[in-house]
Amino acid sequence: MPFFRRADYQSDATQFIDQLKAERPTLEQEQRQGRALLWDRNIDPEVAVQAEAARVAQKPYVYQTESGLK
Repeated sequence: MPFFRRADYQSDATQFIDQLKAERPTLEQEQRQGRALLWDRNIDPEVAVQAEAARVAQKPYVYQTESGLK
C-alpha cells in the first residue's frame, strides 16, 4: 500500500463525470459520433499535396508589425 494513498477519495471532477454518465448512459456514444463527424475522416492524398503546395511561409514573429516601434 502506497504511503500517501487515500483509499476512498474521489475528486469533484470524477464525481461529476460519474454522475453525468449515470444520468446519460448514451453520452460516450454521442461523443464518438461527434468525433467521427469532425475528425475521423479519410484524407485524400491529392488534396493534401495541393494544400501543402498552397501553404504560405509564416514570419518568425507573427505579431510584429512592419513599421516597428516609433
